[in-house]
Amino acid sequence: MVVKGLNLEIPENKVTAIIGANGSGKSTLLKSITRIIPYDSGNVILDGEEINNIDTKELAKKLSILPQTQEITEGLTVGELVSYGRFPHQSGLGRLKREDYYAIDKALEMTGTDKFKYRSLDALSGGQRQRVWIAMALAQETETIFLDEPTTYLDLAHQLEVLTLLSDLNKNENRTIVMVLHDLNQAARFADFIIAMKDGKIVKAGDPEEVISAPVLKKIFNIDAMIGRDPVTDKPMCLTYNIINGGNDNEKENYNNYADTASGF
Repeated sequence: MVVKGLNLEIPENKVTAIIGANGSGKSTLLKSITRIIPYDSGNVILDGEEINNIDTKELAKKLSILPQTQEITEGLTVGELVSYGRFPHQSGLGRLKREDYYAIDKALEMTGTDKFKYRSLDALSGGQRQRVWIAMALAQETETIFLDEPTTYLDLAHQLEVLTLLSDLNKNENRTIVMVLHDLNQAARFADFIIAMKDGKIVKAGDPEEVISAPVLKKIFNIDAMIGRDPVTDKPMCLTYNIINGGNDNEKENYNNYADTASGF
């Protein structure tokens, strides 16, 4: 996917979600601004400096990224994996120092994975493993954490667990969180700022009220969406939707009848 004409500022100390259909350029955008893949033109500025001019080890002290899929060495313990987050801070022989052990233990405690410290990563559930990977990013002690679909392959409870953890890290630690999400209502609930993409372009960027709207969702997903309010958070949420120029007659009739009676939302 080629991302063109990008002009974007990611808010500091906020949670940003990137949404869009498959192939819209979400992961490409994330990888470009974290220097995983090169970009042909333009600039990515981090702390006032072009990201390509920052030394790799210094960049790893500023931002961390968790890809959609992670590969691990068989038999690796939780504590060993989290210790990898200290690599940017090591020098010489790379031996862990007192401050490294402190950062590791703090990251394990913050993510609730300290009780798994000596357990094999293979023995953990998907949600537990995802929290361990986040602990590794925390041990890296970066101001910004990028995550590519952190809830993929997790059940609903573990999705909520991971997103709540990221939200708490933002609120309590002032970490800037940037993540690709598929679920619109999760994006609306947990993000302060949402970037909606289609065909490698940003269709809309703003707060949930601006982005989780029927006109925007029509553009990026080709759906006729009905937007209501989350009764708990009062954030916008997609109540139901219909494919534009799709669906059978009964579905369309039921949708229209529901829309006529849903004006109170």
